[in-house]
Amino acid sequence: MATDPQRRDVPEAEGRPDTGGRSGWGELWETVQAVVIAVVLALLIRQFVVETYRVDGVSMEPTLQNNERLLVNKFIFRFTKPKAGEIIIFKPPIPGETQDFVKRVIAVGGQTFSMQNGVVYVNGQAQPEPWLPASYRVGTFAPVTVPPGDVWVLGDHRGDSEDSRVFGPVPLSSIQGEAILVWWPLADFRALPTR
Repeated sequence: MATDPQRRDVPEAEGRPDTGGRSGWGELWETVQAVVIAVVLALLIRQFVVETYRVDGVSMEPTLQNNERLLVNKFIFRFTKPKAGEIIIFKPPIPGETQDFVKRVIAVGGQTFSMQNGVVYVNGQAQPEPWLPASYRVGTFAPVTVPPGDVWVLGDHRGDSEDSRVFGPVPLSSIQGEAILVWWPLADFRALPTR
C-alpha cells in the first residue's frame, strides 16, 4: 500500500477539554480573578448605587413595619437634593449613635417647619400627608427655620419617633440614600409613597 510521505498520522483527541494551552494553575488563576472582580463590583454597587436596610422599630408606622427590608437608592442624591415627602436613610446628628435612621423629609433648607395639634406646617402652609391616618397626627412644635444644607425629618409615627424634633436638622452630608421600596417580606413587596 502506497503512503503519502507528507502525511503524518495524528492520534485522535481522547476527550480532554481544550484548555488553550493553560495549565491547571492558569485556570485557577482565572477563576480567582473572576471572583475578585465580582466581589469588587458588588462592593462598589453597595457603596454607591443600591443597598438594603432593615427597619428597626415602629417610628415609621404605618408606612414601614419593624423588620421590613428596604431597597435604598444611594445614587440619587448625587444628582438631586432630597424633597419633602421622600423617605431617607441617614446618620443622625446624635453623638455616639452608630445606627442609621429611617425618616421622612418634611422640610428642606430655608423652609420653616412647625406643628399645631398634629398638623404639619411648612412656611405657614398646612401640609397634606395622605400616607398618615388621622390617629398618627399628633404633637405641637414651635416654628423653626431649617438651615441651608440641612433637612428636617419626622417619623410617620409622630407619637413614637425620635426625629428632628429631638435632634434637630439633618445635614445633607449625613444622608445615605432614599428608600424606594420594601422588598421583604415578599408578601409585602411595594413601592414607597411620596408626595
